[in-house]
Amino acid sequence: MPGTQTELLSPELLAKLERLELVTRKIFRGRMKGERRSKRKGQSVEFADYRNYVAGDDLRQLDWNLYARLDKLIIKLFLEEEDLHFYALIDASMSMDFGDPTKLQYAKQLAAALGFIGLVRADRVRIESLGQKPSDRGPVLRGRASVWRMLQHIDSIQPGETASLATGVKNFCIRNPGKGIVLLMSDLMDKEGYETALRYFVSNEMDCYVIHTLSQEELEPDVKGDLKLVDCEDNDEAEITVSAPLLARYQQTLSAFTRGAQEFCTRRGMHYMLASNKLPVADLVGQHLRRRGLVR
Repeated sequence: MPGTQTELLSPELLAKLERLELVTRKIFRGRMKGERRSKRKGQSVEFADYRNYVAGDDLRQLDWNLYARLDKLIIKLFLEEEDLHFYALIDASMSMDFGDPTKLQYAKQLAAALGFIGLVRADRVRIESLGQKPSDRGPVLRGRASVWRMLQHIDSIQPGETASLATGVKNFCIRNPGKGIVLLMSDLMDKEGYETALRYFVSNEMDCYVIHTLSQEELEPDVKGDLKLVDCEDNDEAEITVSAPLLARYQQTLSAFTRGAQEFCTRRGMHYMLASNKLPVADLVGQHLRRRGLVR
């Protein structure tokens, strides 16, 4: 796995991901048989339970032995396997091109890690960026043989996309009307706000995870003196003098911003997590996202 792809999935990271699988709290009807047990009952060879017959049930599932003994129509239920559709949506705006590693590179590595888990478990995986047009659907990948193609696609995502957060998420939902798990990786820095964008996920009935990706320099800025700040997306300028009171006010504003995003997501049944670019992706996936129920 040469070049940039090795930076996305190192051998050490791959070894930790092999044993994991993606999990959803919701029940989605997959298009193809997969390798995971569904929460719903269906047709397979593994018995699950009985229930009374109701009009419209498949007569082939009747247990005639029980009917002979009890004079009741009883349906046999079986565990069913299903496939899961996993979407990773990456914010590739200029504000994500900051930090070491950049927030965009961190988001791409996280998308690659979770996408790899899905492919190994025969889930359907689609990786997209906010700037894609509704007519430009990302490839749907499935199976371990698609890992290389996934990495090439992720590697092709570059900073500089100009779509707003709301427009990008809206177009994503238009492209992907189905159900599944969606993971949004963004710094949520949009002058129009993030609320409208996240509401589109709610209306699309997806199991949504918001990974609020910030650099350590943004979380704990190490600056002082007179500075001229330039917005990397619209070139707005502001001259400031960094002082202890200003840094304290910055921390208060940042705390209110992240707390507001978390409360917004929680009230709407979405998962929120603040992630620094210094947190190893292996720890983010294997510990933090495991505790939040995305992987097991």
